Amino acid sequence: MSTRLRCAVLALAAIPIVLTGQQPPRDANPAPQASADAQRFVFRTGVDLINVTATVTDARGRFVPGLTQDDFTIYEDGEEVEVTQFSNERVPVSLGIALDTSGSMEGRKMDAARTALDRFLYDLLAPDDEIFLYEFNYTPELLQDWTADRDLLSRALRGIRPRGGTAMYDAVAESLPSVAEGQHRKKALLVISDGNDTNSEIDLRSLRQLIRKSEALVYAIGIDGDARRTGWNPRGRSVPIPSPGRIPSPFPFPGGRRQAPQFPRGRTAGGGNQDDRVNVSALRDLTDDSGGRTEIVRDAGDLDPATAGIARELSQQYYLGYPSPSEQDGGWHAIRVEVRNSAYRVRARRGYTASP
Repeated sequence: MSTRLRCAVLALAAIPIVLTGQQPPRDANPAPQASADAQRFVFRTGVDLINVTATVTDARGRFVPGLTQDDFTIYEDGEEVEVTQFSNERVPVSLGIALDTSGSMEGRKMDAARTALDRFLYDLLAPDDEIFLYEFNYTPELLQDWTADRDLLSRALRGIRPRGGTAMYDAVAESLPSVAEGQHRKKALLVISDGNDTNSEIDLRSLRQLIRKSEALVYAIGIDGDARRTGWNPRGRSVPIPSPGRIPSPFPFPGGRRQAPQFPRGRTAGGGNQDDRVNVSALRDLTDDSGGRTEIVRDAGDLDPATAGIARELSQQYYLGYPSPSEQDGGWHAIRVEVRNSAYRVRARRGYTASP
């Protein structure tokens, strides 16, 4: 494992406890925080609170507004816990974006990604949301650190020149510590890619463990034009199509960018024989434990409605907090969220790792 990647992993494992109060602003003109955002918000076990973001939809996939704390029940490891904090109002979000800039994104795909992300940033997110931007090809690179200045982000997008391979897992691993440093209590990461990982040093299993230690909601949009891989649902979900077999399960370095590693075609650093197409199963492995989701689009032109759907979801979620009943045992503790109306569907994080 490279020195940079090892540092990123250690940084995530050593995230400090977040206490009441704001962190120092990163911008010359920092965005104001909502009053709800100043509440004590701590995720890691061994401290006060486990925080859960819940997305509630009806049978037609529409968001359900107006629920109260009494509508929810949370279970940890099968035992009901007492919900002590609740909010049904929109709060600011600290959002990281990791954009695939490999060679396969050149042309129409990158043009569509720039257009969709510009609308996402300027029109769909709230003015006080903060964002950072990574690109990833052979390696990840931070293009713009935390900012609420949309013009800085837009200029960074316009400067992208696609080339090389796809180090998506390394990009997510390097992004997670930055997401944890976001000043808002709500934290999320959006990954956009059209291909399978081909260049990462970290493997999928290790990355999934890092995500389980993070409080970030992870979203992914995959661009995949093959109708045999997934069906399209106009409500913004990918629908798996049965097939004979399982779909096979992403850093700058001191002194400059590392030389792109060479792998036989169809082989990744994480192992496994895989092609260069978007890996739907792997994306879902990255997103589903966190309470986020994966969306697959058939065409780059569908990126705009896909990002709009994620922005809408981020603005219509519920927050629930409860004191952790678990020991700091290093184990995984399952979380289940239910609502009183059994016709509604709830998507929330599936648990957390009780890190010592």
